[in-house]
Amino acid sequence: MIPTFSLAKLLLLAREPLCNTMYVWGGGWNEEDTAAGAEARTLGVSPAWASFAAMQDASYDYRNTRFQIHNGLDCSGFLGWLIYNLFETESGREGYVFPACRVAHELSMRGCGTFTPAGQVADWQAGDILSSPDHVWLSLGMCEDKSVVMLHATPPGVILSGTKSPNGNNESMAEELAAKYMKNHFPEWYKRFPKHSREYRCLLESGRMRWGETVLTDEGGLRRMGAAAVLEWMFQ
Repeated sequence: MIPTFSLAKLLLLAREPLCNTMYVWGGGWNEEDTAAGAEARTLGVSPAWASFAAMQDASYDYRNTRFQIHNGLDCSGFLGWLIYNLFETESGREGYVFPACRVAHELSMRGCGTFTPAGQVADWQAGDILSSPDHVWLSLGMCEDKSVVMLHATPPGVILSGTKSPNGNNESMAEELAAKYMKNHFPEWYKRFPKHSREYRCLLESGRMRWGETVLTDEGGLRRMGAAAVLEWMFQ
């Protein structure tokens, strides 16, 4: 049995909207665009997300669905939904949706963990939450070539991505891993949306919130694992 407040629970929850939820600007926010909306304050995934995703083809353009907030999630909405489902036991309470640039720092201020500013982050563990000026994402760990696997809401949807390695030339180990798991576990999605790469600079531009060990336990030692082992565990 997986403990409620554990890194393992966080990662398994993060899988639930993966490749069945579109990126929708404003998704997860309320109508006023000021705080968490109903879906991000609800336990479980919204059935509307998968229904909307099933209707989309390779031509999906998030710019045409701006503020159709009940049909999907944006990056802040996804993290807000994830944290709510980790900590809360019933729907309708106060949510955890904040502007992307603030999420990591805001969670640290609420006692979830320690914050490291952008430019000072030297490693990326599974469960780390990273905020840049225009994005927020969940780390699934680092590879030997210093590339990182990300789980996040980004056009076209909630997906796995791999960053480039510092040299940025050939396909990185994280890119290979993201493509492998997307293709093998979500083949229909991968056929429509095969892109899965992020530039290395997104790591340099992001501040990090690392969970306190007393906030999220880690009986399985996921923090010590590289991205390949974390993904193998998540998809076993």
